[in-house]
Amino acid sequence: MRLQNKNVVITGGASGIGLASVIRCLEEGANVVLSDLAGSEGAARAAELDGKHGGRCLFKACDVTDTAQVDRLFEETVNELGSVDAVFSNAGIGGVAPSHKVSDEEFLRIIDINLNGVFRVARAALRIMYGQGSGSIVNCASILGKFGQSNTAAYSAAKGGVVNLTRALALEAAPKGVRVNAIGPGYIDTPLIADLDKDLMNALIAMHPLGRLGRAEEVANGFLFLASDESSFVTGTTLMIDGGFTAGKS
Repeated sequence: MRLQNKNVVITGGASGIGLASVIRCLEEGANVVLSDLAGSEGAARAAELDGKHGGRCLFKACDVTDTAQVDRLFEETVNELGSVDAVFSNAGIGGVAPSHKVSDEEFLRIIDINLNGVFRVARAALRIMYGQGSGSIVNCASILGKFGQSNTAAYSAAKGGVVNLTRALALEAAPKGVRVNAIGPGYIDTPLIADLDKDLMNALIAMHPLGRLGRAEEVANGFLFLASDESSFVTGTTLMIDGGFTAGKS
């Protein structure tokens, strides 16, 4: 049990990579706060998992664009569980459109959720972890945090920001016993891309040298490693879980 009795907060936990990460953490003995938007399937998912895992999963609604909600998420977690040992800042949205057709509102919304939201979560978590003298924060970046792609200006900008934000936070947090890392998934077989047409899906598959899309559980395993003591000498890095997508790029 790699996370036995650890308390873990996962944002964007109602589906996809977030939900897979919730499940893996529960399997490894953690108490997990599954957080997602009010009105999402998060409450139902948490209730179901709570029943399967001996009362170790609870749901807390949180919109990461709202500082008050983020701060309350962590305050309530500490009040109820006593500590925050690991965080997966996973809440995010996609966005595909030619840049000349993207409005200010669309661009800023993607940045606010995918980058500013990651900062809000990290800030709230660090306040607690500094007091503890320990903790692990993992931010969800992307292959597009390392390399740009057409029609993804806002998303690529946000995820590139997450990669460098992770480095900066890691340097600040290291002297206080807290590690900060990121994960860079390739294209993952989740509901986010389930409706793509066959030709586009095949094109995405072809981008990955391993010849397939990733699975949400594979990304969750990366989070599990970075959250656990197995990665005790790892901070400031972005772990690419991308089927070789970035291996041939410089």
